[in-house]
Amino acid sequence: MKQLNFITGNKGKLTEIQQKLSPLKIKVIQKNLGYPEIQAETLEEVAEYGITHIQQTFTKPFILEDAGLFINALNGFPGVYSKYVYYTIGLDGILKLMHQQKNRQAIFRSVFGFSDEQQLPHYFIGECPGIINIEKRGTQGFGYDPIFIPNGDVRTFAEMPTHHKNQVSHRGRALDQFISFLKKQK
Repeated sequence: MKQLNFITGNKGKLTEIQQKLSPLKIKVIQKNLGYPEIQAETLEEVAEYGITHIQQTFTKPFILEDAGLFINALNGFPGVYSKYVYYTIGLDGILKLMHQQKNRQAIFRSVFGFSDEQQLPHYFIGECPGIINIEKRGTQGFGYDPIFIPNGDVRTFAEMPTHHKNQVSHRGRALDQFISFLKKQK
C-alpha cells in the first residue's frame, strides 16, 4: 500500500497519522467525507458504524478513527460523547466539572477502523492512562490535549511535540497495532 485514505476533518489527527506512517512510505490522504457518529456505548460501535456507512459510497481502502476521554471521577464522561462535549462546554467546562475532584485519573481511548481492498473491516485499539490537569497548558495538539497529562510525564499532550505524543498517546498505540498489521500483510 502506497496511499491510505484517512476519513477525517481533523487536521491534528491527520498530522499525527502522517508522521506515524511516514517511515512506511505511505502517503496519507485526507478525505473529509463525514459520517454519522451514532450514540453508542463504545467507541468500537461508533467506528464500526462509520466503516459500514463509508463503504456504501467509497470503495478504496481507508482508515477512520474515533477517540474519547474517559474521566474516572465523572463516571467515564465524556467518553463516546467527547467530540460533542468539547464543542459544547469545552476544556473550561471539563475543568469546572473537575474543580473539587481529588481523583483526576482518566484514560484516553482510540479505535481505528480500517477497510481493506476487499472492504473487510479491521480494528485497532489504543489506550493512554493519565490525569486531568488543573489548568490548560501548551499550544501543540488539539482537543483535550491541553488538560491531559499521560502517566509517566509531567507535560500535557499539548506541551509535547507530535513525535513524542505519538510514542505515548492512545492514537499512537492504536497506530502501532495498525503498522504491525500492515507489515504482516506484505
